[in-house]
Amino acid sequence: MPRRGETAVFRPFRRWFPFLVPLFVVVNVALFVLTMYVNDCPAHMQAAGDAIGGSAGEGAAAQGCWLEPELGRFAFQSYKENPLIGPSSATLLRMGALETSKITKDHEGWRLITCIWLHAGVVHILANMLSLLLIGIRLEKEFGFMRIGTLYVISGVGGSLLSALFMVSNISVGASGALFGLLGSMLSELITNWTIYENKFAALLTLVIIILINLAVGILPHVDNFAHLGGFTSGFFLGFVLLVRPQFGYINQKNSPLGFPVGTTKRKYKTYQIILWVIATVILVDHWLGIGTERVQCQRALFMVPLSELYTYFKVELQHAKQLLHVFTARKSIKSDMRKYWKD
Repeated sequence: MPRRGETAVFRPFRRWFPFLVPLFVVVNVALFVLTMYVNDCPAHMQAAGDAIGGSAGEGAAAQGCWLEPELGRFAFQSYKENPLIGPSSATLLRMGALETSKITKDHEGWRLITCIWLHAGVVHILANMLSLLLIGIRLEKEFGFMRIGTLYVISGVGGSLLSALFMVSNISVGASGALFGLLGSMLSELITNWTIYENKFAALLTLVIIILINLAVGILPHVDNFAHLGGFTSGFFLGFVLLVRPQFGYINQKNSPLGFPVGTTKRKYKTYQIILWVIATVILVDHWLGIGTERVQCQRALFMVPLSELYTYFKVELQHAKQLLHVFTARKSIKSDMRKYWKD
């Protein structure tokens, strides 16, 4: 503690050694290698050809696997079957991919967690792991492995939940939901610790651009944007709870020197930080524990309605809205012509 007349020296926040995020990368890569081992494309293609028999079976076996001579049983499925350069959908499902019917009918809720550790191909895992290293290591250095590990897993499960609700007819794998959770937590961390940052608007602009670029990826085919949205939302609210920092100038009364004036000390957290923490906690508890029967009934209803029917409903409503807009525009044009007529 500084003595009277001495200048206090600023002590930066603790810097953690990042080991959990690199460990996550190793686990994801190891599971992808295991998935390719289980996939065993050459053996399955040969078995499929033998089962069909005749010229059709020879044609099926002739399709072959990509890089079979070099990789053997680790060879990839044909580019036509999997453009991401990876295993078959059947293998992914066997390894724990997310499929709504498996959860609702077979009660395999564990797929909500296992799917975030699997990837559909080399392109998929490279993009996700590079993003995880770039985003996750910085966060782990600043906030530690406990907070970032919790954020990663819960955001991934949150993305899986939303994906299971809306992507009913597709299977889903990948760490994208967890990655978007980290992006969401970066945004909420910037908001709740706003007074600490020096270049506030530059940091906000940079982060918003990164988030928009990643969200734009959802426009591409075969991308589960619902997992992105669910992960981002979960991470955003978790950031207010887990990543809040004390204010500069805060001094714990227990550690203050004898005779130190109480009025000069700052509160550990600002009022807006506490308010955001409470709001985010309530929303997260309501979301994860299912408080409120109306929301639970709504989720059950979504499980019962096929995605095709939801799409048809929204398409009809959109056409109806376009017709109303056309009628409104036509009436406005007629009124304008009438006004011109009366003026003339």
